[in-house]
Amino acid sequence: MLRIASGEFGMTASPEKAQLGKIEQQNRDARFAMRLSLFIGVFMLIGKVSAYLYTGSSAIFSDAAESVVHVVAVAFAVFSLWLSTRPAVPHFHYGYERITFFSAGFEGAMIVLAAGSIIVTTTQRWRRGLTIDNLGYGLALILAAGVLNAFLGFYLVRMGKRDHSLILEADGKHVLTDSWTSFGVVAGLGLVMITGWKPFDPLVAFAVAANILWSGGQLMWHSMRGLLDYSDPRIGHQIRNRLDVLCEELGLQYHGVRFRTTGHRQIIEVHLLFPYTMGVGEAHRQATMLEERLAVDLEVPAEVTTHLESLEDHAEVHHVEHYTGRPD
Repeated sequence: MLRIASGEFGMTASPEKAQLGKIEQQNRDARFAMRLSLFIGVFMLIGKVSAYLYTGSSAIFSDAAESVVHVVAVAFAVFSLWLSTRPAVPHFHYGYERITFFSAGFEGAMIVLAAGSIIVTTTQRWRRGLTIDNLGYGLALILAAGVLNAFLGFYLVRMGKRDHSLILEADGKHVLTDSWTSFGVVAGLGLVMITGWKPFDPLVAFAVAANILWSGGQLMWHSMRGLLDYSDPRIGHQIRNRLDVLCEELGLQYHGVRFRTTGHRQIIEVHLLFPYTMGVGEAHRQATMLEERLAVDLEVPAEVTTHLESLEDHAEVHHVEHYTGRPD
């Protein structure tokens, strides 16, 4: 039995319609946010490449290299977001939502590659000799890019957390990393201008590479957890608390709770234990009621599946041991 519900409990079709309307609005907001991110990313890339060509700075090169990666990653994220909202089809019964995890992992891998490129290129340039020109113009461009990216990054992260969208949140964190990179470059090259000591330039580039390497690794880790169906303890705690309340109201017991996220929603499975003497019709009615109310009460969209068992002899009926756990 499956239910996707939201809104005020007690209505039959309205909660599902309200939930679908909410999801569609979130999808529209996400598509707008990603297109905005792509547009600004291309604009920032042009500015940073211009600053690098004008100054020859290794630190500015590191910032521009990350922007190249960012534009490629955002373009893929835009595609992933579009695909993740496509409806389920016969050969993909759960839809395409899990591409959000792959998208985050792809972005993280691209960031790691950018960090390696920065380290190699900066080392080669340092060995050949350091030359930096026209720092004032370059710093102005990088500072402007950093400020703009900071606003964009906070906007994307806020949208991602609000709508439980890993694609938006991952892109927002990448944009914020890009912003901090720009501020670090400005600080380092400012020291070059003040002290005249040019090695500050490659040292800042190495620091930038280390920072984005950490950021990329974090994205890859989150991607891997999602692809491996990591169960968030916070979500599990919410599910258990609501099941405790609902089952107490209905006079039921439960076990065998499992859940996973598909990127935009939670898929929840739970075994409900009914008295042996209760009819199938009444058990089905109560299970459906619990499915709808549980989905309404959670923070994120949910699809709930219940399995009905007899309280008195459920253990004897199963020929092999089955999962009877609950979230912590």
